[in-house]
Amino acid sequence: MLEKLRETLSKTRKLFAPIEQLFSRGQPQEEILDELFELLILADIGVATSQKIIDDLKEKARKSGEVDLKALLKQELIEILASKPPAVNQVFPAVWLLVGVNGGGKTTSAAKLAHKYQSEGRKVMLAAADTFRAAAQEQLVLWGKKLNLPVIQGQPGADPASVVYDALQSFKARNYDLLIIDTAGRLHTYANLMAELEKIKKVISREIPGAPQEILLVLDSTIGQNAIVQAREFNRFSGLTGVFLTKLDGTARGGSVLAVVEELKLPIKFVGLGETERDIIGFDPEAFVKALLS
Repeated sequence: MLEKLRETLSKTRKLFAPIEQLFSRGQPQEEILDELFELLILADIGVATSQKIIDDLKEKARKSGEVDLKALLKQELIEILASKPPAVNQVFPAVWLLVGVNGGGKTTSAAKLAHKYQSEGRKVMLAAADTFRAAAQEQLVLWGKKLNLPVIQGQPGADPASVVYDALQSFKARNYDLLIIDTAGRLHTYANLMAELEKIKKVISREIPGAPQEILLVLDSTIGQNAIVQAREFNRFSGLTGVFLTKLDGTARGGSVLAVVEELKLPIKFVGLGETERDIIGFDPEAFVKALLS
C-alpha cells in the first residue's frame, strides 16, 4: 500500500519536497516554523489548518523540548488524519449512499466499492438514482455488466426516491449483502438537491431500519481547496459518515485531505487511485503521511 500511495501521490510529493528540504538547513526553529507555514499553504493544506499545525508544533516543541521538527510534523499530520477514525461499516446487509457534485467520480466510485466487496465474497447490488442525467445511469449499467452485478434503474427524469424504493425491494427479496446507491449531484437549486437526498434517506430508513449505514461524500481531490467548499455545503446534509476521495493519482493537491478532516471533522474512508475498478484502497493515515514525507 505504501509503495502504491507513493506512486499515486507523486505530484503532491513535489509540493511537499521543499518542506523536506527545509528541515535540513539548520535554521533557527522560529524561522523554520515561519517558512513552514507558507509551504503548508502552498501545499494546498489551507490557511486555517496550516495555522493549527504551526501552533500545535510550537506547543509540542515547548512541552517536550523536542528539536526534531520533522518528526513532530509527521506526528501532527497523522494525529489530524486519525482524529476521526476511518472505520467502515462491516455489518451486512447494508445500504450505502454516495453523494457529491457531478463530475466528482460518484459513479466510478460506486463501481470500485462494488468490486471491492464483491471480491470479498459479498453479494452486491447497484442502484442508479441519478435519474436527471441519462449518462450517469448508462455508465452505472455498463459497470454492472462488466462486474456482473445487478443494477436497478428508472426512466430518465423519474423520481429518484422511487428508484431507490424499487432497489430496496429487490435487495431484500434477493437477500443481497450490500446495496450501493449512486445519487444525482446537481438539481435546479442546492435546496432542491438537499431535499431530494433527504427524501431518499427517509425512504431507505423506512424500508430498512438503521440504514443507510454509510453516507459517503465523494470528493474530487484535483480541485484542492474547492473540495472544502463543496464539502461544507454537503455537510449540511444530515448523516454523512465519511469521504471517498477520488482522482488522487492525478493531482498535486493531495494536501487538501488534511483540511477536509480537520475543518469538517469527517474521516477519509476510501481513496481512488486510478480509473479501473481495482484502483481503491481503504484510507490509512500513517501510510498517507509516510508517502508524503518519507
